[in-house]
Amino acid sequence: MKKFFIVALLTFFTSSYAIAENKIGFVKVDQILKDAPQAAESNKKLEGEFKTRTEKLKKQISDLNDKEKDFKKNSLALSDSDKEKTLKKLQESRIDIQRSERELREDIDLRRREEITKLQNKVTEVIELIAKRDKYDLILYTGVAYASDKIDMTPLVLKELGNLK
Repeated sequence: MKKFFIVALLTFFTSSYAIAENKIGFVKVDQILKDAPQAAESNKKLEGEFKTRTEKLKKQISDLNDKEKDFKKNSLALSDSDKEKTLKKLQESRIDIQRSERELREDIDLRRREEITKLQNKVTEVIELIAKRDKYDLILYTGVAYASDKIDMTPLVLKELGNLK
């Protein structure tokens, strides 16, 4: 029994010593995806890519609103059949605009996800680079309940991403 106790005690101290020598880091991925220079570049790129379609859609909405205002002003002077035709055209225009708006939103979301995936891949590369360079044994992100600022590597990862520009 005494031998077992000594072996258990030695194992405990040895494992505690081994754990103490491990280098552990933590990365706040959500902060990196928000603050990385590549994120700002990606947003500008997306704005430029969809600027024409967005402005065209805004113009269509503005034109439709103007037509609806004109209809309200002039509806008393129109015959019932003309009112019906005009209302139908306005409704069709509204449906077309809603469809265009939905398609634009879906296209933007798809491209944004593509850009986020590219950035996540870069972040992973940078984390691996830092881990190998600085001899980290373990780097955690996502799903961690608590990590002290002492092991927070987020600023270091952001700095490295800034150097990649």
